[in-house]
Amino acid sequence: MGTVLLVAYASNHGSTREVAEAIGRSLQEDGLSTDVRPVEEVHDLAGYSAVVLGAPLYMGRWQRHAHAFLRRHQEALAERPLGVFALGPLHDDPKEWSEARAQLGTALARHGVRPVLVELFGGRVDPAHLRFPFSKMPPGDLRDWDAIAAWAERLPKALGIALPAAV
Repeated sequence: MGTVLLVAYASNHGSTREVAEAIGRSLQEDGLSTDVRPVEEVHDLAGYSAVVLGAPLYMGRWQRHAHAFLRRHQEALAERPLGVFALGPLHDDPKEWSEARAQLGTALARHGVRPVLVELFGGRVDPAHLRFPFSKMPPGDLRDWDAIAAWAERLPKALGIALPAAV
């Protein structure tokens, strides 16, 4: 069996799913076999050479399903390279970005994982999908699709996976 990468994501309102799908498409365009799946659907990591995990930060906490994924697959993740991304800041404020990076670092340290590549991207808020009082927030999308594509391009090398030879 060849190299298969898992891009697993936790997403409450679809923003992180969209980023995970873009990363998966980028890896597939590079010729890599890639599964993009919600973390709740991943029951076993057998057959995956490497894992990419993405989840949002909400109110200073990493999404709970991402924590559950790391707990559930702790042993298997110790045997394969892991890349992690999070969506968080909603504003272009250095303090907000710094705090989000610290929150992500704390979340990962809690599980003792050592990802080979970690990145934080801006988040998105769509008040139409939120409950009061968050439904009163202004809409915004700080996801940088060029930065996401560039990170996806760095993943294979960081994960130690050779790209297939061009035919």
